[in-house]
Amino acid sequence: MSDVTRRSRLRIAAIGATALLVAVAGAVAAFGLPGGSGTGTAAADTAAADTAPPATAAVTRQTLADTETADGELGYGATRSATNRLSGTITALAATGSTVKRGGALWSVDNQKVVLLYGRLPAYRTLAAGVEGTDVKQFEQNLKALGYSGFTVDDEYTGDTADAVRDWQEDLGLPETGRVEQGRIRYADGEVRIAAHQVEVGDGAQPGQAVLTYTGTSRLVTVELDVDDQRLAKRGTAVRVALPDGKRVAGKISKVETVITSGSSGGAGQAAEAETKIEVTVSVTDAKALAGFDQASVKVTFTASERANVLTVPVAALLALAEGGYGVQVVDGGEERIVAVRTGLFAAGRVEVTGDGLAEGTTVGIPK
Repeated sequence: MSDVTRRSRLRIAAIGATALLVAVAGAVAAFGLPGGSGTGTAAADTAAADTAPPATAAVTRQTLADTETADGELGYGATRSATNRLSGTITALAATGSTVKRGGALWSVDNQKVVLLYGRLPAYRTLAAGVEGTDVKQFEQNLKALGYSGFTVDDEYTGDTADAVRDWQEDLGLPETGRVEQGRIRYADGEVRIAAHQVEVGDGAQPGQAVLTYTGTSRLVTVELDVDDQRLAKRGTAVRVALPDGKRVAGKISKVETVITSGSSGGAGQAAEAETKIEVTVSVTDAKALAGFDQASVKVTFTASERANVLTVPVAALLALAEGGYGVQVVDGGEERIVAVRTGLFAAGRVEVTGDGLAEGTTVGIPK
């Protein structure tokens, strides 16, 4: 027999012996020798290692909130455009940055004032004796608020209303016709702040022409949200506003509107696609905190929902159960068990849970 063949056989024998020793050692560890005290220890340890989670976390009791932060603009709220309805020449414009109240002039055409009144219904027709409607009542409410009398505030434009209008026209330096022509008045929710001019004094005035833009007079924060985030925009909901100096102030959602904005074009010759946005107006509780800021970028934190004093676990701790629903692996000393849970609010990487035996401080596994 050659030396090479002899060495090969010896090597095979050595491998076989080693395998046999390993098998014997495994049997001893699993079942123990007669009279031994360590029966089953290694197997139990191996089984425990197979079921033990790679990481754990504690069940906590806390307030869980679904929050989201968005960019906002501190200013005077949404900007509106005022459109002229008269023909002639622009002879006066309210100054940029000035405040115009009820009865004040926004601009003048041929030296005759276009007047601001308060109301939500736009002026859409000429008002004269015999006309009836909600717009009549809205106008008469303004006329009375300006100090004119002798008529009944209702939805009928009577001769008495016309007499009061003549007095009003005389005070404004307008022809005393007793009629309110379309384009002579402009309605807004309240007093306005002139933001910018769209024309200059001396320009020709045409019906449908934008004359100026305006805002409200209160300091407000405006935020544009995607439609998918509409759950955040609920009127009356409290928010937190982070100012440029790092200070945080409380606020409240005062108005929510759906607006259509012009999006970016798809390229040369392609029209811009319109986008639907949710415009949220936030009023700040402490107006003094805004001193020193005229217009600025801010951060607004919205809270869509909140659950106080609930048990929570990391979302990663949830296990999908074969019978449906979710469970968690409770680790108690050296033992583990699966506990079915009911889930509630998901937020900030954690989830609200309830289940038999779960309590604050309970240890749960985090699976791979």
